[in-house]
Amino acid sequence: MKPQIREGEELRPVDLARLAGVSSQQIRNYEDAGVLPPARRTPGDHRRYTCRHRDALLAYRGLVTGYGPIVAGEVMRAVHAGDVAGAVERVDAAHAALHEQRRSLRAAGEALEVMARQALPDPPPPSRRDMRVGEVARLLGVRPSALRVWEEAGLLHPERDAATGYRRYGPADIRDARMIAVLRQSRYLLDQIRPVLDGLRRTGDSDALRAAIARRLDGITRRAVAMLEGAGLLHRYLALHGPAPHTRTEVGAAEG
Repeated sequence: MKPQIREGEELRPVDLARLAGVSSQQIRNYEDAGVLPPARRTPGDHRRYTCRHRDALLAYRGLVTGYGPIVAGEVMRAVHAGDVAGAVERVDAAHAALHEQRRSLRAAGEALEVMARQALPDPPPPSRRDMRVGEVARLLGVRPSALRVWEEAGLLHPERDAATGYRRYGPADIRDARMIAVLRQSRYLLDQIRPVLDGLRRTGDSDALRAAIARRLDGITRRAVAMLEGAGLLHRYLALHGPAPHTRTEVGAAEG
């Protein structure tokens, strides 16, 4: 975006759209959604924007990169409603959630590294070696239906009892189910888990596991940096323009 607008200059939607690289209709949509403050209307009901709208647009688009469009919209609407505290609270919540993702991912990585290094014990007698689906579900703290979904996705391959047809989970199946449960708690998709398990089954080491976790941590770091950049643009917007002219406090004082 090229932010060259002289102080006091007014722009049409198409002018602001060109600066942002979006359509004129998108600019109108942003205003209607509260992402931009209300524009002045000409006697012919045409919208006119100023440097404040440009800076609001810069702040919103910066927030979108790090926080996503939903949070970015909530933040800008709160600012334009005069609720700066609410806007900052939403930003804080997003940072806290990202930090929790990082902590969860690192904890999962540590747990998976331990599990990946564990050698399978010598199999006990058949009557004690295998577990049924309900027993494995209770062990992992998941629903039996989750184990069936993982099996349908090709992640688990329990044997079937020849007489009853019940699923029987051996030590390797239980180990894999443990890993899947931990990765799912860390928000891995089933398609992302498959190469990790395949790598462990083929090689017996955790190289694929380390690579997957490292990629996720790198992604979190990139998002955190983008969030900082967006928060900086929001701070600039507040410093230059402040909240909407009619804040809740001012309205309440006027009514009192």
